[in-house]
Amino acid sequence: MNLTDLQSLEGRYLMQTYRRAPVEFVRGEGARLWDADGNEYLDFLAGISVCSVGHCNPAVVEAVREQAGRLMHTSNLFYTEPMVRLAERLSESSLGGRVFFSNSGAEANECAIKIARKHAHRRGIEAPEIVSFERDFHGRTFGALAATPALAANPDLGPMLGGFRSVPFNDASALSEAVGASTAAVLIEPIQGESGVYPVTDEVLLAARQACDEAGALLIFDEIQTGIGRTGSLWAYEQTPVRPDVLTSAKALGGGLPIGACLTTPAAGEVLEPGDHGSTFAGGPLVASAALAVLDIVDDRSLLRSVREMGAKLSEGLLSLGGVREVRGRGLMLGVGLEQGVDAVAVGADLLRHGLIVNVPEPGTLRLLPPLTVDSEDVEEAMAKVEAALP
Repeated sequence: MNLTDLQSLEGRYLMQTYRRAPVEFVRGEGARLWDADGNEYLDFLAGISVCSVGHCNPAVVEAVREQAGRLMHTSNLFYTEPMVRLAERLSESSLGGRVFFSNSGAEANECAIKIARKHAHRRGIEAPEIVSFERDFHGRTFGALAATPALAANPDLGPMLGGFRSVPFNDASALSEAVGASTAAVLIEPIQGESGVYPVTDEVLLAARQACDEAGALLIFDEIQTGIGRTGSLWAYEQTPVRPDVLTSAKALGGGLPIGACLTTPAAGEVLEPGDHGSTFAGGPLVASAALAVLDIVDDRSLLRSVREMGAKLSEGLLSLGGVREVRGRGLMLGVGLEQGVDAVAVGADLLRHGLIVNVPEPGTLRLLPPLTVDSEDVEEAMAKVEAALP
């Protein structure tokens, strides 16, 4: 079956919710992908920050293969060792409380929203409200969607879930004014990802922490894209002056398999009780084994140091190129702002044709999310391809 056949079947049988590039990938290894025609690509998107330890990482493959041969699924009505070990590792590496497993980042955020609302009701708030930033992206399920202002504005998907409000991005005063007696939580991406890689300033994060403390609200960090080493520390909050009450993770956690997690402080971890939440597949032994293998790789000082070093090398190299206006982000999560008049979509398409995979999240921006295991040669090759594609 060739690409034309696949496109025909996709056009007939799949809901048309994606604009797919005309490439069929059939094999991956490390930072490389190969299409059905044998062409090689340097992947600087990593499945949108999912394959952060590289494609088909041998340690992850072995963990999945071994677990799949023993037990793939029971249910959350019983114990499995990988699930409990993963919960311990995530808790001890982050906020020290409890963990709820899900299958995606949106589901992890749904859990966080439930925690925030129930916590608020316990404080006597009848109509709890969650505050987020304009341009934030928290997912496409209805709670997460309501906290994602740009997508929530689509009238064809309404009516939206109530109890959400947004404020201008990186505006400390607007955020502080929005938090009050009815606020259940402030929900923040420490670095906005889908909008084009925009870091939240320390001033705003401090304002959010102070406002939440004064109101008795929870501070929630959506680290679905920034977490698991992406910024050069296991969690992005570790490089900021604040600590959240709830943290959500997904994407890179499973090394390519679907898993999400909602992590809490000890106090926030006591909010949900039996019957409040659940998930049929979440935390299964297969994905939990994959996640444990991922953490063995990523939660390592030398690897995290390399992420910071490769990120700095990539950022500095890109800034030296004609046509590049700015580079935003931290570690190996970079948004490349192009000069006025440079067509980012055309640049991205040209890069794909010449074997470099990036993403165009907004007009004028290239987003780079390479595997955390890239080396100097990968970075230099990527920069050379970007330079060649820029007008």
